[in-house]
Amino acid sequence: MRAFADRMAGLLRAGDTILLEGSIGAGKTAFSRALIGALRARAGLPPEDVPSPTFTLVQVYQAGPIEIWHADLYRLSHPDEVVELGLDEAFGTALCIVEWPDRLGDLAPAGALRLRLAQGADEESREAVLSFSDPAWSDRLDAALAEIAFDA
Repeated sequence: MRAFADRMAGLLRAGDTILLEGSIGAGKTAFSRALIGALRARAGLPPEDVPSPTFTLVQVYQAGPIEIWHADLYRLSHPDEVVELGLDEAFGTALCIVEWPDRLGDLAPAGALRLRLAQGADEESREAVLSFSDPAWSDRLDAALAEIAFDA
């Protein structure tokens, strides 16, 4: 998970949104922690505690010039609550990592990258499926995924 998060950190930028899908325990928060840690390390910043935003709903971090919004929408009951959090405005300027994106409804950014995580063959492994509708992701992901495959 850390190697994957580190590769992803190298291609993400402000304005990107990652929609994390998967059941409870699939690794959404673990991936978010690894990704935020990798982004901060690339910016030359020390590690920071990355708690699950299940109860706070949103945690904001800095990684150099990039503001990172980590949202856990599990407890939301209506997409209007996303607007109250200000997450809809952050989509255009910050790197947003959203757990339980089904709660966004029509507010999900059209160009977002979707990452679906599932339990792998054993307790420590995970399966990851990336999907996107914006063709710009294709070129950005090709290089990162080629490096991951080579490292394996």
